Amino acid sequence: MGRKMKGIVLLMKKSVLDFKELGASNVDHGVDILVGISVRFQLISSVYGDPEKGMSGKIGSPAYLEDWIPTIAPLTPGDSVYNVTFDYEEEIGIPGAFMVKNLNPSEFYLKSLTLEDVPGHGRLHFVCNSWVYPVDKYKTDRVFFTNQAYLPGETPAPLQSYRKQELVNLRGTGTGMLEEWDRVYDYAYYNDLADPDKGSDYSRPVLGGSNEYPYPRRGRTGRRPTKSDPKTESRLPLLMSLNIYVPRDERFGHLKKSDFLAYALKSIVQFLLPEFEALSNQTLNEFDSFQDVLKLYEGGIKLPDGPLFELIMKNIPLEILNELIRTDGEGLAKFPMPQVIKDDKSAWRTDKEFAREMLAGMNPVCIQRLMEFPPTSKLDPKVYGNQNSSIIKSHIENNLDGLSIEEAIKANRLFILDYHDTIIPYLRRINATLTKMYATRTLLFLQTDGTLKPLVIELSLPNPEGDQFGAINKVFTPVENGVEGTVWQLAKAYVAVNDQGVHQLISHWLNTHATIEPFVIATNRQLSVIHPIYKLLQPHFRDTMNINAIARQILINAGGVVEKTVFPEKYSMEMSSVVYKNWVFTDQALPVDLIKRGMAILDPNAPHGLRLLIEDYPYAVDGLKIWSAIENWVEEYCNFYYKTDETIQNDLELQSWWTEIREVGHGDKKAELWWPKTQTKKELIDSCTIIIWVASALHAAVNFGQYPYAGYLPNRPTLSRRYMPEPGSPEYAELEADPEKAYLKTITPKLQTLLGIALIEILSRHASDEVYLGKKDTPEWTTDTAVIDTFRRFGERLGDIEKEIVQMNKEGKWKNRVGPINVEYTLLYPTSEGGLTGKGISNSVSI
Repeated sequence: MGRKMKGIVLLMKKSVLDFKELGASNVDHGVDILVGISVRFQLISSVYGDPEKGMSGKIGSPAYLEDWIPTIAPLTPGDSVYNVTFDYEEEIGIPGAFMVKNLNPSEFYLKSLTLEDVPGHGRLHFVCNSWVYPVDKYKTDRVFFTNQAYLPGETPAPLQSYRKQELVNLRGTGTGMLEEWDRVYDYAYYNDLADPDKGSDYSRPVLGGSNEYPYPRRGRTGRRPTKSDPKTESRLPLLMSLNIYVPRDERFGHLKKSDFLAYALKSIVQFLLPEFEALSNQTLNEFDSFQDVLKLYEGGIKLPDGPLFELIMKNIPLEILNELIRTDGEGLAKFPMPQVIKDDKSAWRTDKEFAREMLAGMNPVCIQRLMEFPPTSKLDPKVYGNQNSSIIKSHIENNLDGLSIEEAIKANRLFILDYHDTIIPYLRRINATLTKMYATRTLLFLQTDGTLKPLVIELSLPNPEGDQFGAINKVFTPVENGVEGTVWQLAKAYVAVNDQGVHQLISHWLNTHATIEPFVIATNRQLSVIHPIYKLLQPHFRDTMNINAIARQILINAGGVVEKTVFPEKYSMEMSSVVYKNWVFTDQALPVDLIKRGMAILDPNAPHGLRLLIEDYPYAVDGLKIWSAIENWVEEYCNFYYKTDETIQNDLELQSWWTEIREVGHGDKKAELWWPKTQTKKELIDSCTIIIWVASALHAAVNFGQYPYAGYLPNRPTLSRRYMPEPGSPEYAELEADPEKAYLKTITPKLQTLLGIALIEILSRHASDEVYLGKKDTPEWTTDTAVIDTFRRFGERLGDIEKEIVQMNKEGKWKNRVGPINVEYTLLYPTSEGGLTGKGISNSVSI
C-alpha cells in the first residue's frame, strides 16, 4: 500500500442557515449525505506540470469525505469536521491547490482543508471560505489555493494557469441575468432605485455614467429592464428582497446576527410599516410633549390588536419579533433608551451639547474653520444670484471674549457648520413636498476651556421670485428663555435636520458604503486570492456588497425608508450624486481631510505630524491614532512583499486592479488628475491605508453613533414640516403657549420617528460574530510568519489606543469627550461586544 496523507475538512451545511431551522438542532448526523462519493477532492501539484495540459499543475487521484468527527469541537456552532485521506503520489509532490466537486443536490460552505503531514513539507492549510454549489452549476471546476501569498510573477509555474483561470471565472462575461450560484463580480450603474412601472412618482434618474449624475458603480445583477423605461433595471418584489443577486460568498450567512438584521430590515418595511401607519393615524401622527416621546423607551407604545398585528405575529419569527418591537406579550412597541437621554433627559437641549456633537457626535466630519467673514458661497451667481451670508459683525462681536472678528479668525477660534451650498440648489423642490426647511450656516467660537459656543444660526430660503435673485436669509442668535429661547431651539433643530440628512446621505452612505463598493468588485476581479494585496484588503470588504444590495432594495430606493424618513425625500440619492462630483479619493485620508477643513495644520513636532486647532476634538484625536496604526501596519506589510518600486510596476494584477478602479469602478472620475498612479510603494501604501480607514474606522465613526444620538429624535430630527413661526401668527402664539408641542409639530412626525428609530436601531448594532479591526476570522490566513508578527503588533497597538481612550475619557479635563449628556466618546474604541454598544470598529462596512 502507498503512503497516505490525512486531511481534515471544515464545512457548514446549508441547512444550518435556514431560518426555519433556527430553533432546531443544527445538523442530524444520523444519515450524512456528504459522506461517501458525493464530495470529491483532488490535489493539484505546485511542482510538476502536466505536458498534456500546457504544463498546468498535475491533478491527483480523487479522495472523498469520510466520517464526521464529533470529537473535534468546531470553531463556530453549525460547523462540521470531516476526515479525508489522499494517496501520496510522487508525481504530484507538494500540492499548491486542490479541486472540489460537489455531487450533492445542495450547496455547502467550505471553510478549510488541512493536510497534516505532506512528505517533504509538513502541514499545509487551504483557506476556502466559499459556497460550493452542485457541479452542474459551474462551467469550470472549483479550485482553492494554499494560504501562501504569491505575487503573480512569483507563483509556482504549475499554478499560474489556475490562478489566471480563477480570475476569468470571477469576471464573468458581462451578459445575462446572474443567479445565486454565479460567482461573478461585475459593474452596473445605479439604475435599479426607480420603479417607473408603478407610476411617475417612482421615477428616478440613473446615477452613474453621465456628467449630470456621476456615481460610483454597484455590483451588476443583470435583471431585465422595466417596461416603461429601458434604462431602468426591474426590481424584485418585496417578498424576495433578500434574494437580490450578489456573489454568494458576499452574502450574509456566517451563522450570524446580520442574517437576522437583514431579515429584520425587510420585516420593518413589509409588516411594521402598515402597522405603524394604522397606529399613527389613530393618534394623528403627533407627539404632544417630550414626555410623550419618552414613552417609546420607558413604557412602550401599545400596538393595536387586529388583523395586521396578527399578520406580523404570523410572518416574523419570534426571535426577530422580539428584536424588532420588544413585545412583552402585551403588544407594546418599546425601544432601548438612547445614551443621549440616559443620564439627563434635557441636557441635549443645551448649546454646549449642540456644539459638542459636531466634534464628538455621529457626524463629526463636517465642521470647518472659518477662513473669511462673512461666509461666502461657491454657487454660480449667474444661476443662483447672491448666496453670500447676511451675518454681520454686530451679530457676534459681543461674544468673542473681547476679540474682534479679525483677531478671532487669526487666532483660529471661529468655526462654521455650513450646509448652505449643498442644500440651496434643491431647496425649492424639497419645500414643494410636505417638507418645509432651510439651508443653514452655524458659526461657533472656541472658548478657552476647549469647548465650542454657538454664536449665530442663519436660515436661508430660495427667493420666491426665482433662483437668480439669491437667497432670503434670517439670522438668529442664542437666547436662553421665553418665546425667543424656543425660537433659538427651533433654529438649532433646522440645523440638526440639515446635519442629519447630510450625515445619512453623504457622510455615511456615499462616503463609506457607495464609494467602497467599486474597490470590493475590482479586488475580486483583478487580484487573485493568493495576491498579498487581496489578503490585506479582503477582510475589510466582508458583507459590504450585500448590505448595499439590501439598501438599494428597501432603503434608498424610490419610496424606500430613507425617502420616507430623511428630508430630501425623492431627491435624496440625486443630491448625493451632485456631492460625489466633488469627491476626491486622496481627500479621504484623515490627515488630508482635517487639513482641508482647516481643523489641523502640518507640524513636524506634533504627534502624527499634525497639530489640531481644536485640541479636544475627540473624533480627530482618536482617529489620528487609529489612522497611524493602520498606516504603520500597511507600510510594514507592503514592504515585506514589495522590495522596490519596480516590483509594483511589474505586478500585472496590481496594475490591472488600479486601472479598473479608476476607469470603471469610479469611471465617472477617470479623467481626474488627483488619482495616484500606483507606481511606487508610497502610493500603494497610501491608497491601501485610505481604503482600510474608510471601510473600518470612518464607517464606525459615522454609523455606530446613530442610535445613541439619533435614537431620540428631538435631538436629531430628520424632517421639518413647517417654517419658523413669524411673530403675530397662530403658530407663534402656539410657540408661546406650548413650546414643546410646537417644537414636536415642526420636526419628524410620529410614524417617521417610529420607522426611523426602528431602522437606526438595527443599523447601530454589532453582529454577534463581528470581526473587529486588528482581528482575523481565519487565524491561518497566511504562512508568512513575519507578516503574522506584524499583524499581532498592529492588534497590540490598537489595544493600547483603547486604554488611552478610556484614560482620556476619565481625566475630566477633556470636556468634549463626555459633555453635558455625560456620554463618553467611544465610537473609535476598537473592540466591542455584540449589540447596541456605541463603540467598536468593525473591519468592514457590514451594516
